[in-house]
Amino acid sequence: MLTLLRTAVLILPLVAVAACHRDGPAERAGKSIDNAGQSVKDAIDPPGPAEKAGRAIDRTVN
Repeated sequence: MLTLLRTAVLILPLVAVAACHRDGPAERAGKSIDNAGQSVKDAIDPPGPAEKAGRAIDRTVN
């Protein structure tokens, strides 16, 4: 019984965190603002090939 309780205590928080998958409206708005700021920065100072590759990796991982 104690083993079952310990297992539940360890697994329950992981399930709760995994359930928070979808972005809410505030997070989508924040991403949109970030993208707009990045576009303005890129218009002033264009990214080089290494920075473009890094961004592509970030988009793939995140």
